Amino acid sequence: MIQLSQVCKYYQKGGSLIKALDEVNLQIDLGEFVVILGPSGSGKTTLLNLIGGLDTPSQGHIQVADHIMNDMNNQQLTQYRQSQVGFVFQFFNLISTLTAFENVALAAELANCSDRDTQKALESVGLSQRMHYFPNQLSGGEQQRVAIARALVKNSPLVLCDEPTGELDYETGIKILDLLRAMSRSTKKTFLLVTHNTEIGKIADRVIRLRGGKISEDKHNSKPISPLELRW
Repeated sequence: MIQLSQVCKYYQKGGSLIKALDEVNLQIDLGEFVVILGPSGSGKTTLLNLIGGLDTPSQGHIQVADHIMNDMNNQQLTQYRQSQVGFVFQFFNLISTLTAFENVALAAELANCSDRDTQKALESVGLSQRMHYFPNQLSGGEQQRVAIARALVKNSPLVLCDEPTGELDYETGIKILDLLRAMSRSTKKTFLLVTHNTEIGKIADRVIRLRGGKISEDKHNSKPISPLELRW
């Protein structure tokens, strides 16, 4: 599903060359729910951005299904993001002048999906009664549910979540994690979730730890727990 070989990402900062990722090798299979852990600056968001086609590697090889990222131009990367990847961010990134339905419908339209697909996506995240509300009329948890519906409506095989509970209180965060885990099981999509919260790793099929741009640990979890059992 996802294959990274000797992937590096460099950034120029002042007169220094910063290695955000340093010779990362990684394979992720279809349907896995993977939590990527690491402190700030470890490279976890950079890794997510490369897999999602939001950035390109400085060197190395990235392949997602039959898409070879290194060979793709900007237009092809845009098409890849529209059809193959759903994004859920820490900050919900909803358009304030559009309703929940319209926010999701915009993503659906770009992927040639219908209004019925939009309605089904919002119903699947428990917002059947709130879909015509504007973002400022919704709670933080409800806004994140809209963002999840937006990521799922395209029926893309890959969902990337960058600190999806970072702006939420504990109880709301647990509900969002429970929703994401349930969606991963029911849809068989591949979920990659980036977080600095090590407790969240307990719900994953697999936990990858990054430090200094390198993978420091990669282990499968034989007995993931329910998000409802998490405490922090």
